[in-house]
Amino acid sequence: MSDVADLKGVKVMVIDDSNTIRKSAEIFLVQAGCQVLVAEDGFDALAKIADNQPTVIFCDILMPRLDGYQTCALIKKNPRFASTPVIMLSSKDGLFDRARGRMVGSDEYLTKPFTKESLIKTVATHAGRAT
Repeated sequence: MSDVADLKGVKVMVIDDSNTIRKSAEIFLVQAGCQVLVAEDGFDALAKIADNQPTVIFCDILMPRLDGYQTCALIKKNPRFASTPVIMLSSKDGLFDRARGRMVGSDEYLTKPFTKESLIKTVATHAGRAT
């Protein structure tokens, strides 16, 4: 069975202040059968996470108001969402950024621009282990 079939109905949230990134991620994920929720910053995301309980969350690091590290830390501190995989998105591919992402509880780190394949593979990996 292919990854695409496995993703039918998986709820994925994409938090990014870039409309382009949100749109491209949404297109890739919808093509793979996912339900997609989008948020343009951490505050917007936190309300939607509580209401929709996504299976996997992609979170940009550099955002206004509440950055990705703060957003990830808040998600992971909530017992309801502590086990929800959070994948950090960043155009920076530095060791420091990866380490800081791990410190706040992120499950993986994806560098932008991402490919459709890397996005789908990451969702498949984490949706399979998310409970």
